[in-house]
Amino acid sequence: MRKILIATQNQGKLKEIKKIFKGLPPHQKFGSGGEPFKIYGLKEMGIDFDVEETGKTFKANAILKARTYSKLTGLLTLAEDAGLEVDVLGGAPGIYSARYCSGTDEDRYRLLLKNLAGVPIKKRTARFKAIVAIFDPKTSKIKTCQGVLEGRITTKPKGKHGFGYDPTFYVPELKKRTAELTTEEKNKVSHRGKAWQKARKILELF
Repeated sequence: MRKILIATQNQGKLKEIKKIFKGLPPHQKFGSGGEPFKIYGLKEMGIDFDVEETGKTFKANAILKARTYSKLTGLLTLAEDAGLEVDVLGGAPGIYSARYCSGTDEDRYRLLLKNLAGVPIKKRTARFKAIVAIFDPKTSKIKTCQGVLEGRITTKPKGKHGFGYDPTFYVPELKKRTAELTTEEKNKVSHRGKAWQKARKILELF
């Protein structure tokens, strides 16, 4: 059985990723008929620290995390950096989405709404962007894939699913905020779902 490390402490995020990877084909290079993948999160590996995100882009941070945790554990490691880019704010909060302010997810999206006070709905365009980096310690090679979800920021939060800025992010085609989508619905359209689906296809070729 080949172990895969998903480099996140966020249990909500890990839950979404595991659902995307459910039924992943066995590894064809190990034994007759191949061996299945076994997925672990950082907590399951006893890792309780976060790699400092010193990169200037989502891609740089994803690669940094994948490489660091892989070298620490010796496992094939997938790491993500993702965030929200709001056009009228010059792309902020961007790579600082999780550090937009101290406190909870609600504190952060409340600050976002405050910073957008008075901005017309048509000018509140935004996108969720995710980059997944895959680092293979056996070859020291790294691959990346990207997912993007376009939408806009609402004036009021709504919905009980998801996490982060989901209660404020409206997807016009669905006429719903991402916090109003089930995990299954969200995985089909979200930036994270798109990026991790691409990552799954890469793993199928390992």
